[in-house]
Amino acid sequence: MKSAEVFAVLSVLVNSGHCLQCYDPADLSKDKVVPLQCACENVYDCVNNTCWGNYCYHTLHNEVERRGCFQTFEQCHVPDISGLYCNCCFTHFCNENSEVPAKDLVQEKSMVLLVGVPVLVLVVMSMAACGLVLWLRTKRQHTILVDHKTSMIKVPIGGDPTYGDIFDEFCTSGSGTGLPYLVQMTMARQISLVECVGKGRYGEVWRGTWMGESVAVKIFSSRDEQSWFRETEIYNTVQLRHENILGFIASDMTSKNSSTQLWLVTHFHELGSLYDFLQYSTLDPEGCLCMCLSIASGLVHLHTEILGMQGRPAIAHRDLKSRNILVKRNGQCCIADLGLAVIHSQSNDYLDVGNNPRVGTKRYMAPEVLDESIRVNVFESYKQTDIWALGLVLWEITRRTVVNGIVEEYRPPFFDMVPSDPSFEEMKKVVCVDQHRPSLHNRLHSHPILSAIAKIMKECWFQSPSARLTALRVRKTISKFDQDHDYNIDKLKLDL
Repeated sequence: MKSAEVFAVLSVLVNSGHCLQCYDPADLSKDKVVPLQCACENVYDCVNNTCWGNYCYHTLHNEVERRGCFQTFEQCHVPDISGLYCNCCFTHFCNENSEVPAKDLVQEKSMVLLVGVPVLVLVVMSMAACGLVLWLRTKRQHTILVDHKTSMIKVPIGGDPTYGDIFDEFCTSGSGTGLPYLVQMTMARQISLVECVGKGRYGEVWRGTWMGESVAVKIFSSRDEQSWFRETEIYNTVQLRHENILGFIASDMTSKNSSTQLWLVTHFHELGSLYDFLQYSTLDPEGCLCMCLSIASGLVHLHTEILGMQGRPAIAHRDLKSRNILVKRNGQCCIADLGLAVIHSQSNDYLDVGNNPRVGTKRYMAPEVLDESIRVNVFESYKQTDIWALGLVLWEITRRTVVNGIVEEYRPPFFDMVPSDPSFEEMKKVVCVDQHRPSLHNRLHSHPILSAIAKIMKECWFQSPSARLTALRVRKTISKFDQDHDYNIDKLKLDL
């Protein structure tokens, strides 16, 4: 290899970095021309890791060590600038085991620390500033309505707090928005999914555990992202605490198996949806009355605007059906799934229909929705579609109510008129053109409770939306009937 080529290699090293220092052994002579065999490493002209020259060298640059041969002594003289270590020697393989002096390594590491530490500190400070800004923004948007004296979770004497303790601590009567927003994110990451209890076109529902308690985790599919946003928005900004509305706990966006999942955490009801419950269970008239009254009460709470500093707007559900109603242990029901809800505030004069492309369930659609005559800018129109659907849910419950030993199999509304998955046009023909309504069994008229509920159903199914009952009227009618017949429960059971 020509000396000019070797010098060019070293020149690349010098020009691309800074020379730490260059050592000249005391006995190194310019006149020494005895060929030496040297160790060769990380140099392109190596042959079997060796080379021949007049001087052996060992260099370190950018943490890369090179060993090879120089032909002239002048090549050993590298300018004394920071960044390059160079050492020449003059015996066979003298560069094979040579090492960089400790002081040179210390100087190189010092350079790394001098540059790296300030950069690291700057990055950490930037992240802390961003975190503070996000926290302040979150705190402003999701104000924690808890007195400073009780803002910490109270641990019961003798053990850790349960889910019930924490939920009751933050969600006192009337608060209705689940746990504080920052607590929601912490809690959602501590939930263990146990079993899948339901699947649909828009996601899955799992039973999970948190602090030894069961919770329901609704995992939304990516195509139903808007429903998750809508429910999260409503639950976090609206006072919805009511025994007949599904209890909200937390909402979070989490990562599982390298994919993003949208979680909505709520109370868990092991009896499942009303749809599932009616498949395998029958009711007595009192149980039927309890269920119907609880559903009507939940709908009244949604439809009613609460005025005041901590009030809330009115809400129309828009997708009320037996699959979106859950059965509680005490025989009552609670309304769930607010992904299509419409919000209206009369005091602030606004109507928020959201931007969800989903539509309601076709089987439960009111005539004005099917024929597209609904007044989309009037909130009352959406409440009236809920009443239509409420009448169909009451019909499903009464079919599974035993009277005089007679009960019908569970069937969905219009089961005898449309296929299992009806199209929009099929439902429109049955409901709007032919104006059919679900048939009522004769046995319903032989019992005072069911006879009253059957009358309510018919008044929920008027073709004209304005002629239908309101949720408040339905609740008052059922409630009055319930009070009037409290004294006669034993007699009604004997009649069965």
